[in-house]
Amino acid sequence: MASQAPHLDARSRQLLRALIARYLEEGEPVGSRTLSRASGLDVSPATIRNIMSDLEELGLISSPHTSAGRVPTVQGLRLFVDSLLEIKPLPRDAVEQLQRELPRASSTTRDLLGNASSLLSAMTHFVGVVTVPGGSEMPLKQIEFVALDTGRVLAILVFADGQVQNRVLNLHQKLDARALEQASNFLNEHYAGLRLDEIRLRVLAELRAAGSELNRRLEAAVEVAAQTFAPEPEADMLVSGQTNLMGDDAWQMDRLRELFEAFQRKRDLLALLESCARAPGVRLFIGEEAGFAPLEGFSLISAPYHAGDRVLGALGVIGPTRMAYDRVIPVVQATARMLSDALNPGT
Repeated sequence: MASQAPHLDARSRQLLRALIARYLEEGEPVGSRTLSRASGLDVSPATIRNIMSDLEELGLISSPHTSAGRVPTVQGLRLFVDSLLEIKPLPRDAVEQLQRELPRASSTTRDLLGNASSLLSAMTHFVGVVTVPGGSEMPLKQIEFVALDTGRVLAILVFADGQVQNRVLNLHQKLDARALEQASNFLNEHYAGLRLDEIRLRVLAELRAAGSELNRRLEAAVEVAAQTFAPEPEADMLVSGQTNLMGDDAWQMDRLRELFEAFQRKRDLLALLESCARAPGVRLFIGEEAGFAPLEGFSLISAPYHAGDRVLGALGVIGPTRMAYDRVIPVVQATARMLSDALNPGT
């Protein structure tokens, strides 16, 4: 994600830190005179200009248009975040807000994740994103089957978190109500409490390995299980606060249009977040680092969330590259931790 950082002496690091801090706060190119006051360095303006020239040669800052000031590049922001930024714990009032609002009115996992997405947006004033795991990530509580018409059956799956999924099965044979009841009784008795992927690995092998008499009696269970527990691309993503990115900068509208279209398509952004979920801790992509064109000009800060030892997905914040990283990173960290706690009620 990041290239090897250039070695900087203490004065250069202090100057770069002051320049980026001022830029993140005000959004304007920073001149040497301003920097001389802000950096606290007791050096001449000529020395400041020389250091800035060196930083520019290293690709850490640049001069936009004909401005005499400088702004940080993506490489400069990366160095700042990785080695110059001081991350402080989330303020107590923000922690209390998360504790108070995250579990509120959450009857299902999806409700809880929706709350997390909204809170991330509200607390950072950017876009909050949370991936939603497929049903196979949650233990199955109960399954029922309802005959629809010739060869079609409705499978109703109730998960441990209260989520309900309906799947229409197209079977090779028509099954009567008795056969479907026998199938649901068998599956509930033997496989309730397992995740769908676990059931998928066990149910067909166990049924097909059973004796011929059991196979005949539970032929319906074999038939419906083969389709009910077939893998499906069920992962989704919840997005909150897109309008927070809309400002007065006309130059950004094309970039925003691309990003909003990516929110609608979901697939590519979902793949990026799922890759973040596979890495521990907070991940940060600045601009083009993500390798995802719609995120150029924006930053993504993400962290995985868990149920026990199992990673369920990732949450994060998308905002402009000029954001208060020291404020946003702790929000993402704390939300991921508290969401994981909420998904583990015994902790």
